[in-house]
Amino acid sequence: MKKNTKRTLVIAAIVIVVGGIWFVTTKKKEKPVVLPTEVPTYGYIAQTVTATGTIQPVDTVAVGTQVSGIVKVINADFNSKVKKGQLLAQLDKSLLQATVDQASATLRTQQSQLVYNQNFYNRQKLLYSSGSISKQDYESALNNFNSSKAAVDNAAAALRSAEKNLSYTDIYSPVDGVVLSRSVSLGQTVAAAFSTPTLFVIAKDISKMQVQADVDEADIGNVKKGNRVSFTVDAYIDDVFKGTVSDIRLHPKSTSNVVTYTTVIYAPNDSLMLKPGMTANINVYTKETNNALLVSSKSLNFAPDSSLKKQFTLKPMPQANSSNAVKGPGKPGSVWLKKGKELIQTPVRYGLDDNTHAEILSGLTLKDTVVSSLPVPVQAETGTSILPSPGGADKNKKP
Repeated sequence: MKKNTKRTLVIAAIVIVVGGIWFVTTKKKEKPVVLPTEVPTYGYIAQTVTATGTIQPVDTVAVGTQVSGIVKVINADFNSKVKKGQLLAQLDKSLLQATVDQASATLRTQQSQLVYNQNFYNRQKLLYSSGSISKQDYESALNNFNSSKAAVDNAAAALRSAEKNLSYTDIYSPVDGVVLSRSVSLGQTVAAAFSTPTLFVIAKDISKMQVQADVDEADIGNVKKGNRVSFTVDAYIDDVFKGTVSDIRLHPKSTSNVVTYTTVIYAPNDSLMLKPGMTANINVYTKETNNALLVSSKSLNFAPDSSLKKQFTLKPMPQANSSNAVKGPGKPGSVWLKKGKELIQTPVRYGLDDNTHAEILSGLTLKDTVVSSLPVPVQAETGTSILPSPGGADKNKKP
């Protein structure tokens, strides 16, 4: 009986010991938390305004016609390179030529009538001076002579107008450039009765483009002429194009209660990769610094929680209005420095902030260790059981 009891106690003790070892070795091993820190570094930072816009040639000319008619000749098409004075198109001349001929005949008739009335007036003038005719007859001859002169002038003006309209049937390029669009076809009738129809649109120089960007009213105050610009287009997503703000238009645009201002950006296009009408995704660099002392933006918002009190001694900074506050340009802020087992809140002045990094103007040096954010627990490791798996086999082992 005593032997059985003793054996039972021994077995129970072994089970307790083995179970304790198994529990200790299989539970998650906790590691202390790691406090993320950083050291200030010098680098580039910029403040940008983002916008979208449409790419357009700097100078375009709409070529139209001032007379109506049927298109008989077209000498230019889309993308055609044209020279100033080059014939682009020609309208049917027959009706306008007939008008010229009619005006010319009318002028000759009026000139002939003028000669007759002038001779008649000269005769009447001699007779009147000798008292052979009445004053009324003399004045009638004078009136006819003056009317004939006016009729000749009127007929000459009508002829010039008809000839000018005839010349409008030949449509020439007013500039050197490239045809962006053609809005007319052979045989089409163009009507210029109420407005001048546009037949061609010509870009003077597509190696010089501009982007018309819509900048939100909240950002327009930061944008200035001369600001550097970079932008991308969907057609060349890996290429970054450069430009410069050349104009900020005062006239506002309002769409769905959103007010924007058109900002014109000059963009060289020597590669001719940029095409009219492309959409540009724009960054306007309103402020930038090449050698700024930088820390992460999140470090300016760091605030220790109660868990850090177990590992560190926290030393908040005095009130902002105390004599220890940092003076100078920029905005006031604070960061926490890690010095051994102490976390010390330190006042700083900062400038540019791109939401990733912030420019520190005063309060920090390259030797400081700045706390970036709250501690991040390290993933615990799992121990390996010293006991065999059920059935004495390893389930992770291939059969």
